[in-house]
Amino acid sequence: MGIFKTKKNKRYSYTPRYYKGDGNPYEVKHKFDEYRKTVNPSRGIKGKFNDAIEDYKNRDEAVNRRVFIIVGVLILVFLFIIDFDLSIFFKS
Repeated sequence: MGIFKTKKNKRYSYTPRYYKGDGNPYEVKHKFDEYRKTVNPSRGIKGKFNDAIEDYKNRDEAVNRRVFIIVGVLILVFLFIIDFDLSIFFKS
């Protein structure tokens, strides 16, 4: 009885035109994955945090200084927007 049988998909032996034959041609991989440690699966939140800190420590000192300056300016802008009174930090 052919009424209840499902059709089977046809199989083709397709290979991409410019495939050289090494590795999977359909694998999507970022080009900096082998240089970063945070791409690998970590063990929990502590492992992820430690990997991120280790990646951050390998950077140049100028980059660290620039990040701290940007964060400081953003904090000051935020305090200005919420109308925070900075006079509490200074003695009168």
